[in-house]
Amino acid sequence: MTAAPDASGTTTISVTGDASYDITVGRGILSSLSSVLPAAARKVLVIHPPTLAAEAAALREQLLGDREVLLAEIPDAEQGKRIEVAAFCWQVMGQADFTRTDVVVGFGGGAVTDLAGFVAATWLRGVEVVQVPTTVLGMVDAAVGGKTGINTAEGKNLVGAFWAPRAVVCDLDLLDSLSPHERVAGYAEVVKAGFIWAPEILDLIEADAVAAVDPRSEAFRRTIELAIDMKARVVGEDLREAGLREILNYGHTLGHAIEHAERYRWRHGAAISVGMVFAAELSRLAGRLSDESAQRHRDILETLGLPTSYRAGAWPQLLSTMQRDKKSRGGMLRFIVLDDIARPTVLQAPDESLLFAAYQEVGA
Repeated sequence: MTAAPDASGTTTISVTGDASYDITVGRGILSSLSSVLPAAARKVLVIHPPTLAAEAAALREQLLGDREVLLAEIPDAEQGKRIEVAAFCWQVMGQADFTRTDVVVGFGGGAVTDLAGFVAATWLRGVEVVQVPTTVLGMVDAAVGGKTGINTAEGKNLVGAFWAPRAVVCDLDLLDSLSPHERVAGYAEVVKAGFIWAPEILDLIEADAVAAVDPRSEAFRRTIELAIDMKARVVGEDLREAGLREILNYGHTLGHAIEHAERYRWRHGAAISVGMVFAAELSRLAGRLSDESAQRHRDILETLGLPTSYRAGAWPQLLSTMQRDKKSRGGMLRFIVLDDIARPTVLQAPDESLLFAAYQEVGA
């Protein structure tokens, strides 16, 4: 059961364990950001995309006082997750004499929070970071859990660090300006949480798919909080992906390969949507998941307008990319599959013929 909103309408979800912190969810709570910054911080670096330049400038004015607030504008989406961009941020910090008591704020979508966390983890071997996700994907996935990273020519997130944030502030008002397409793409990670952990999410979508993706509806807020609570519980138990946290990779092995094949022009959620259908078909063909549950994947994702197929002829390229994926161990591919809804497990080193057969179900 997720925490309920308090008298102010704010919900607090806590990540416990070695690196504990709070995730706050509510409306109009960006104004409280100053209260979660380290008291000793004299400098704040706000990393943001071009689309949030005006909002970042307003945030800077809000945080000014006895602090110096620096802005670092980085390229949008996955183009921001490059070593050259991280080096630009390090340069800004170096020229400002950024110390270990200062703080980085990631203000943007998942790519921004990934990059901001990586920059914070590597500057002076670690300074604090506060994440302010501005997208659905950022709120339910990227900003929570302390996995940071950048991309290389060989694949996604192959360089990174585990670095837990000081706090995560999820102001739902920031989602109002998102296009329906971007909101739905990010919502794929919410659907994932429903399949691997919280079936209530699936029930809410099936009851009213329009309300489920409407940021002003109670159903939307409920599904967001359920997805955040799921991730908080998982990463609180397994920060470094030694066990339980691996279930969060459901749909991601193929999904990341599709992103790489598309040179990151596909939204992460769109690729993961196809990846989940593939994982469901792999589960079904391996004799683990029922036909009905595999079909439920397609029905829900298609109702939301998310893709469920990819180019049939792309399989050799996708397989090669998956074999280099960081989720592989000892050269063996590992997939998160389902024994049933909310019963994820690992399928290690499946036969390539089984993988090919599963891909035929998504190839178009």
